[in-house]
Amino acid sequence: MTTKIHFDHVRAEFELNGKPFVAVEDVDLKINDNEFVTVVGPSGCGKSTIMNMAAGLLQPSSGQVLVDGEAVRGPGPERGVIFQQYALFPWMTVRQNVEFGLELQKISKAERKRIVDEQLELTGLSNFADALPKNLSGGMKQRCAIARAYAANPKILLMDEPFGALDALTRVHMQVQLLDTWAKEKRTVMFITHDVDEAVYLANRVIVMAARPGRIHKIIDVDLPYPRSEDIRMTPEFTALRNEVWNAVYHQD
Repeated sequence: MTTKIHFDHVRAEFELNGKPFVAVEDVDLKINDNEFVTVVGPSGCGKSTIMNMAAGLLQPSSGQVLVDGEAVRGPGPERGVIFQQYALFPWMTVRQNVEFGLELQKISKAERKRIVDEQLELTGLSNFADALPKNLSGGMKQRCAIARAYAANPKILLMDEPFGALDALTRVHMQVQLLDTWAKEKRTVMFITHDVDEAVYLANRVIVMAARPGRIHKIIDVDLPYPRSEDIRMTPEFTALRNEVWNAVYHQD
């Protein structure tokens, strides 16, 4: 398998209340091309810190993050980032929000329309193309953020608890939608979550982190076939994996 993202013994240290604080210590992890990886762990274990380093929003204190073998020096169009807060432009319609990055890339009007139409169809937002964000549900706003990220055609999708603020039913729907989209347009996905069920349902591998300092505690392979339906959550295999991840997260030495 081809390595897409490599956290090469990265360390992140900050100053907190006038004292040095180690947020992440010696994280060494390889994420493969087209792999869907979820990252779970207790609060303060550095999940968002490592994602921000992959996004180029934060530089490691030591070690390096590599994408396709090249050191990450800052943000780049090959990495789409989606946060828990949707960060949509409230004065723009759904179509305009999705199109925004394409305009920055100086893509022709006709090609922009083709790409945006495709992404709106993919995320089920075609009938809401002219709606403003204030008129969308939370799930629709997040689908708009995903469509915008996908429209820029990133090789990597970095998602920091993107469904954390949604109600349970919408969250499950968004999980199904995300896997459907990923199956159609393969991307390397790094998805941070606090939800153990979500971590198992989505991933090829679950990365469990430990805190104080943040580090990799355990890596669990999820040997469940794709495509995944809601029924898979009821299987003994899913239950066993969920229990393994739960124990790794909440019963750390």
